[in-house]
Amino acid sequence: MADRNSPIGVFDSGVGGIGTLAALRRELPGETFLFYGDTANAPYGTKSRDEVMACINRIMEHLLGHDVKAVVIACNTATAVAAAELRARYDLPIIGIEPALKPASEVRREGSILVLATPMTLKLEKFRALYARYGEGAIPLPCPGLMELVEREADDEARRYLLELFSPYDLTKVDAVVLGCTHYVFLRPILKEILPETVSVLDGNEGTARQLRRVLASKELLSEGPGSVTLETSGNPTLVLPVMQRLLGRA
Repeated sequence: MADRNSPIGVFDSGVGGIGTLAALRRELPGETFLFYGDTANAPYGTKSRDEVMACINRIMEHLLGHDVKAVVIACNTATAVAAAELRARYDLPIIGIEPALKPASEVRREGSILVLATPMTLKLEKFRALYARYGEGAIPLPCPGLMELVEREADDEARRYLLELFSPYDLTKVDAVVLGCTHYVFLRPILKEILPETVSVLDGNEGTARQLRRVLASKELLSEGPGSVTLETSGNPTLVLPVMQRLLGRA
């Protein structure tokens, strides 16, 4: 039976959710986190909805086996596909993440907002509803293959990818870039090189961390520590866990 000292499950399709995990640790340093990266089945963003849901169901069974007190979906695609269904099915807090279109709309002046995300995220109803509310001036940019470059830590290829992606746009007329996939947070150093200083680069990690704190507090489930992190993967742990550790250090 989960209680305030039980772990918080955090999962992603791969290693990108490590950036979300880092934000969660900053907000809640006394909590115990179990992070699961489904690297054997990444990416989710180019799979069918049913394929993604099958992956998520396996992960949820694994996390529930560890008596987690809450689950954070550190993946925009998985949130859009599964969050509502998981909340209806399980009696524990399920916190998702979504592209930071609302904060982008608040910093927008008269320029455009470029929304980088997986093809799946941009196709789903959750994003369309978000876009209908906060999408004025926003241009959705599907980024197939970009997540895999982050997984491989292929910075030079990622730089070329982003330069080509942005080439049709006058970046001096862009007010914000939204990172609509948790993996893209690790592209911030490259984006800083490419984008004018006036462009805000936004992601959903901090908002997700604050929401987790609010929900745990409301249910009297906040832990007083000491905090810890356990990293797990469905892939080859010898290859993947060192990448996760490096990314956690960078984040």
